[in-house]
Amino acid sequence: MSSSLCSTLLFLGIFMFVSGEEKNITAGSGQNVTLPCRAPNTIGVKWSRAGLGDEYVLFYRNGQFDLENQHPSFKNRVDLLDRQMKDGDVSLILKNVTINDAGTYECRVFPKGRNNDPISIIYLHVDPPGQTGGHTEDGSVWLIAGLSVSAVILFAAAVGGFLICRKYKRQQQSQDSYKPPVEQQHV
Repeated sequence: MSSSLCSTLLFLGIFMFVSGEEKNITAGSGQNVTLPCRAPNTIGVKWSRAGLGDEYVLFYRNGQFDLENQHPSFKNRVDLLDRQMKDGDVSLILKNVTINDAGTYECRVFPKGRNNDPISIIYLHVDPPGQTGGHTEDGSVWLIAGLSVSAVILFAAAVGGFLICRKYKRQQQSQDSYKPPVEQQHV
């Protein structure tokens, strides 16, 4: 296994982990919730939810919101966590959630020269009014826990890939430097 192959496998593992990310988030009715999504080199983002047809939750490109096809139930209730999209943060803030907001959300970004496949899929569950799910007012406990677990998995994958490649390289080097005893060498 060459170093370029090791690098490629490590990159693919990290890319697959980041690119097709799926999360489950639970919020209580009436709370604000943040649906996380990150992608570098982003010039725009489209958040959609299953069942809305051609309408969307939020569409933001080149510093402007496009409200033309926004589903009416999300008007004046959604925003980006960071409108400048620093560090690729295109997370969605959904305000005053109701049980009607429950569903599958997709985050699609518009980086230069790439397709716009979903990079984050969020399954949002909303507890009915009066039911407590053990989370804070804005659901941040679940978000922090999910991000922490994701970070640990990503770190473990990177370290594991590095160690496997390093072990393989050492085996290759020891095989390359092996010389048979003098009595076995052909003269």
